[in-house]
Amino acid sequence: MRRSGGSLTRGYHFEHETLMDTFDFLTTSEADTERLGAALAATLPGGTTVALIGTLGAGKTRLVQAFAAAHGVPREAATSPTFVLVNEYQGRLPIYHFDAYRLRDDDEFIELGPEEYFESNGVTFVEWADRVERCLPREYVEIRCEAVGETSRQFTLAARGKGIAAIVEAISRSLR
Repeated sequence: MRRSGGSLTRGYHFEHETLMDTFDFLTTSEADTERLGAALAATLPGGTTVALIGTLGAGKTRLVQAFAAAHGVPREAATSPTFVLVNEYQGRLPIYHFDAYRLRDDDEFIELGPEEYFESNGVTFVEWADRVERCLPREYVEIRCEAVGETSRQFTLAARGKGIAAIVEAISRSLR
């Protein structure tokens, strides 16, 4: 059996010209995803945006559910916002959950008013964030989600912006 865990690496992202810390975390069960969600919930401060990138079934919504559960939101209350485009949950902090999958372009995303959410004291998750990357705030946590087996998922967290690097490092430390 492969053990879940992670490793922290550093790289340089030239497009944003900022140091990019990454942390890889392999989950082999839903309990591991709950652990990652709890680590995010314990670490992410209000005002943080999380860009979720991955294919269908990669674990994006499940990770948001784990984060929300760690904030006291019933798991069944946190659902995919594919058809409503944004869900709001009240936990210890407000949680905003966008889904850009069905949007045609950046303008449709901007019409949802994401900047108000980004500038709030809540934590904002954007699924399919690669579709609206130009609309994201200057600094955010990027999480790439990949199904690597029936119950295994690879999550790669990256700091987009110098102010976010410490957050990714803290999450990495909490999961070791």
